[in-house]
Amino acid sequence: MTDSQLQAWVERVSLESFGRPFLHRATFNSRLRTTGGRYLLKSHNIEINRKQYDTYGSEETEKIIKHELCHYHLHLMKKGYRHTDADFQRLLAQVGGSRYCQAVPGTIRRLPVKYLLRCVDCGMDYPRKRIADPRRYRCGKCRGRLKLLHLD
Repeated sequence: MTDSQLQAWVERVSLESFGRPFLHRATFNSRLRTTGGRYLLKSHNIEINRKQYDTYGSEETEKIIKHELCHYHLHLMKKGYRHTDADFQRLLAQVGGSRYCQAVPGTIRRLPVKYLLRCVDCGMDYPRKRIADPRRYRCGKCRGRLKLLHLD
């Protein structure tokens, strides 16, 4: 699917589901990793994750398009367009958009746990990906001192 086909698709979904035209640009962005799409507040353009379309097909992608169009139309109408706003949640439920997209296999990288803060008093462990100064923190369970351990 090309960007021009996506543009026509988004315009059609906007008219059918929202009864309003989509007057800006919709493109694929293959650099998106953890999100299905995004609405750009300044330009009003929409970007869709190409990997979502390639992996899950048009049905899931249409739910993502509806999600981004909710942001788009509510923002232009000066209503609550954020995820936590009641206007957004209500409109998303009305049009049948998805709140979350499915994870694309192999795209989410997690840093390995390299450090461990351990409480000297109660033995509670706090795994860390980055180094932390144990003098700046206390145990959340017993307020005891912490000791830094390297897990190499």
